[in-house]
Amino acid sequence: MVPPLILLALLCLASGCTSTRYVSSRSVRENPLTNSLKLVTFRGPEVSERTWHTLNRFGLADQYTQDHQKCFEQIRQAITHSPDSELVYALSELSYVEGKKAERSGDLLHALNHYGIALTNSYDYLFSEDLQITRNAFDPQFRAACDLYNESLEDTLRILCSEHRIEPGSTYTISTPDREFIVRTEMRGKWKPEEFDRYEFVSDFDIETLNNRHTTYGLGVPLIAVRKPAAKDDSRERYYPTGLSYAVSAMMRCSPGIGGRRVGESPTCVLEFFDPLEANQIEIAKQWVPLETDLTTPLAYFLDSPEFRKRNHATEGLLDPDGSQERRGVYMLEPYDPNRIPVLMVHGLWSSPLTWMDMFNDLRSFPEIRERYQFWFYLYPTGQPFWISAQQLRKDLAAMRESFDPGGRDRAVDQMVLVGHSMGGLVSRLQTMESGNDFWKIVSDHPADEMKGTQADRVKLVSTLFFKPNQSVGRVITIGTPHRGSDFSNDYTQWLARKFIKLPQMFVSTGQRLTRENPDFFRDTKLLTAVNAVDSLSPKSPIFPVMLRAKKSPNVKFHNIIGVLEKPSLLGPKSRKNDGVVEYASAHMDDVESEITVDAEHTQIHMTGKAIFEVRRILLEHLQEVDANDRIAIQPDEVMRPGMDAYRR
Repeated sequence: MVPPLILLALLCLASGCTSTRYVSSRSVRENPLTNSLKLVTFRGPEVSERTWHTLNRFGLADQYTQDHQKCFEQIRQAITHSPDSELVYALSELSYVEGKKAERSGDLLHALNHYGIALTNSYDYLFSEDLQITRNAFDPQFRAACDLYNESLEDTLRILCSEHRIEPGSTYTISTPDREFIVRTEMRGKWKPEEFDRYEFVSDFDIETLNNRHTTYGLGVPLIAVRKPAAKDDSRERYYPTGLSYAVSAMMRCSPGIGGRRVGESPTCVLEFFDPLEANQIEIAKQWVPLETDLTTPLAYFLDSPEFRKRNHATEGLLDPDGSQERRGVYMLEPYDPNRIPVLMVHGLWSSPLTWMDMFNDLRSFPEIRERYQFWFYLYPTGQPFWISAQQLRKDLAAMRESFDPGGRDRAVDQMVLVGHSMGGLVSRLQTMESGNDFWKIVSDHPADEMKGTQADRVKLVSTLFFKPNQSVGRVITIGTPHRGSDFSNDYTQWLARKFIKLPQMFVSTGQRLTRENPDFFRDTKLLTAVNAVDSLSPKSPIFPVMLRAKKSPNVKFHNIIGVLEKPSLLGPKSRKNDGVVEYASAHMDDVESEITVDAEHTQIHMTGKAIFEVRRILLEHLQEVDANDRIAIQPDEVMRPGMDAYRR
């Protein structure tokens, strides 16, 4: 619902595009080695003080000063003769510094050679069995070795990307002055190799708008993978927005050396692209290794893309519902998974899926949530009456199920959770109701089958007012929802809305034809021809009493989150509890499993930590009940496949 003063701002809006930036480019990339190796100083880069101590300890300091290459050869010989973790680390750091110097001078081939040596030797330091005794995970050098691995891998990838189009499933031979590398690339996760267009580096960007950045620390290079659209004749493609980007973590595995050589001398590597939604740890050398991941920056990069900005016209959806119908639908930002329960998020008036991004970003940061749930978003024209949007959502969900699961075999989809904010809560609730004749009686006392008109016109109206519960919906969470309407839908705001909101032509034309062909058939023809979203939210609307007493699906459970401002809003009634737009008395419901209040304004309730944590609690409760029911239904000789947030090799 939109407050009057905000609604007046419609006069000043030309296109509804937001100028909000979600990411900005960094002038200098993020690199944890910047300070320790003096990467951006005038004299740098330089090796660390500890590495100088190692060179002195092994009598190599003078040799390094005189001839770096001969020093490296002596270190390699010393490691081969008597492996020492300090020397292996020193060789990795020295090589990385030389790589930076070569890159700064423009010699990318020598830079690639040194980064490769740094990469394989830091891998050697971290995983070789013969260094297990001297390797100390509590030593700061251990984390520094992780950083050397990550940054040398990133610098290697940057140079490779400048010369090649890195594609999963391909093999590359890279020749340098010192050695030859063979790199095989593989994709791990639900995204297919053919959906991989290009990638950007997370370290090049800062997040500007999203409240929290969710990362994990370990090995690997967090990347932003930009998705390549599939064939246009694939019906599933329409559910993935154009320009979608997703999180990937790149890892390089080094094969054991040939002929007794160490891993640090290995010429063969496997470059793997992991989906951190599928796993945040992998198995290397019989040990679990956490992945370095970033779930938030790829999301922010997508939200900042021109493709998303073009689609995300919330104001157009309000002012011109007809013109925005082509963008209506269910969208996914991650691959469809038949084993994960969908959480469908439905926005409210003058809004879009963008309003859910903070909640989405925070919820999937919890491994127990992302392991069992997939998130979908519904985009719809918010200027039309909400009962039309509810009818369209029924149709759109059915079409989506037909595209991904035509046989209806995916059991997880039948446990769907709907989360609706404001008017989106009404759209969501209507998915669970049995209409009977009650909704039809709002517009007519005559039987529907006596209505005259074309088959198409009659079906459009009847399908809006006669419906069954969606049997795939198992739970509904409403947030700041005016279950009894809002006083902000009054004579003044309704007059303003009628001035600016263009009703859908199909809706108006159908209503006009039916009222002409059926004189004295309908109670109030305005409901068929002149009602917009603001009108539909009036407390006087006849639909609210019918919704409150309508029969609900017995298998659905409801939850409610209500905004109650401790300090009354300047816009809202000061004598009653409200969120500045919706009064507590309208938002409160008696048929819910749980209900909490949040001290937040109407447009911010679902972005608060308290509301997000409550949604997480409800989702975990839902999992417990689903799993309990599965245990009852499962046959004794069946074994349930447990989810595992890891890759085993």
